[in-house]
Amino acid sequence: MRSCPSLLDDVGVDLEGGWAQNGKVRLSQTELKPRNQQSQIGILCPVCDAQVDLPIGGVKALTLDHLAMNDVMLENLHGEGQGLVCDLCNDREVEKRCQTCKSNLCQFCCQAHRRQKKTSYHTMVDLKDLKGCSRVGKPILCPIHPAEELRLFCEFCDRPVCRDCVVGEHREHPYDFTSNVIHKHGDSVRELLRGTQPRVEALEEALAQIKRVNNALQKRVEAVAADVRKFSEGYIKAIEEHRNKMLKQLEDIRVQKENSLQLQKAQLEQLLADMRTGVEFTEHLLTSGSDLEILITKGVVVERLRKLNKVEYNTHPGVNDHISFSPQEKAGQCRGYEVYGAINTKEVDPAKCVLQGEDLHRAREKQTASFTVLCKDATGESMGRGGDNVHVAVLPKDKKDSPVRTMVQDNKDGTYCVSYTPKEPGLYTVWVCIKKQHVQGSPFTVTVRRKRRPHLGVFHCCTFCSSGGQKNARCACGGTMPGGYLGCGHGHKGHPGRPHWSCCGKLTEKSECTYIGGQSTSLLRTVAL
Repeated sequence: MRSCPSLLDDVGVDLEGGWAQNGKVRLSQTELKPRNQQSQIGILCPVCDAQVDLPIGGVKALTLDHLAMNDVMLENLHGEGQGLVCDLCNDREVEKRCQTCKSNLCQFCCQAHRRQKKTSYHTMVDLKDLKGCSRVGKPILCPIHPAEELRLFCEFCDRPVCRDCVVGEHREHPYDFTSNVIHKHGDSVRELLRGTQPRVEALEEALAQIKRVNNALQKRVEAVAADVRKFSEGYIKAIEEHRNKMLKQLEDIRVQKENSLQLQKAQLEQLLADMRTGVEFTEHLLTSGSDLEILITKGVVVERLRKLNKVEYNTHPGVNDHISFSPQEKAGQCRGYEVYGAINTKEVDPAKCVLQGEDLHRAREKQTASFTVLCKDATGESMGRGGDNVHVAVLPKDKKDSPVRTMVQDNKDGTYCVSYTPKEPGLYTVWVCIKKQHVQGSPFTVTVRRKRRPHLGVFHCCTFCSSGGQKNARCACGGTMPGGYLGCGHGHKGHPGRPHWSCCGKLTEKSECTYIGGQSTSLLRTVAL
């Protein structure tokens, strides 16, 4: 902690009590106590922000920063002496400096200094001649003996003293001139400095690395932000372009449907006008014409009415208002970006929908059965998208109040996978409805059989081989061998070495056994070697 006159002047200090308060110096306690009860007070250095315990002597006991005082003096000298006042009168501006007693004097005090006998021989120099000097500070005087200069150093107390101190308070302490001990103490400080400098360099390097990383971070953030903006702007343009395409498509659909409706309207209006004309003419003829007039005109009227009655027309609008927007539907790429959203005008027609799958009419108990619903529009074209409300109900014919739980999976391509698991065998009725209408082929009946029966025999090519040559081993295929063998052999008609099940005779290895008993039990003992 260095102190200088400028710092002490800025601090409001009770020099006797040893406490201070203002914006620059912060104390560690806020209440004043008597000296004998007051705890240690700490102040913060305004330069390094380190906390320093205030000595018992108060602010006056703080170590003065004479180097700082010298720097302040030099700065004032370089500023043409502005701010320096005479050390004796403390009133007039400094003009001279006594090189012997190191005092700054005004013109009046300088003359008085020369007239005094003790100081008449002192050397006086102009203040402007000191601007090239590195040190212009005053001699450092003893705080206890202000008339004495600190020229000695007490080794025991580790502080500078004057000659009055060594004959008084420091009488028994070892001491020496400051010029004799400066090398030892200076070297210890230099050694400590050498140990500190690498840490300073390490901290500077760490700060430099932080600065470099921070700069790299800023550049990287700017680059990524530019990529984000570029991507976003491109994506926004792609979305806007896709939006404009869909709006244009929607407008084209509107124009097409309106033109169809207007054409149908014009045709119906023309047909209606022709019919009204024919009806009015005929009614007028029948009510106002004579018998002869009716008979004469009958041929023309009948021909006209017959033609009008033969004209085919549709009482329902030729187009509908079914237009929907599917925001989740993929719409391909636009400007290299994947976009979503499509305008759909197709409407599913339950009468055109198709049911597909191997399990449409058969299933197994406690095994999942499934089939597919292929949705089509009125023209028979696949919808090509999902979103239709497909309802499926699977009802046992003898327990219609206990429907089987079904799952309908939308494949998003116009097909729907329906799956269910019947718990018991029997007949089931399956309802498949779209828009509260049965699809083509609904309702239909499903026969649920019991679980697949495993084979009881072996899958072999002949009984002779699989039984180890036993004569009484039979096979479900019914074949025999010469020599009294009851089972088949490689030369059996229909099974010339072809693998089959010994229990039921089926040729497919992964199949259901159809053995129902009644044959010799010896076939059950047929085993593979």
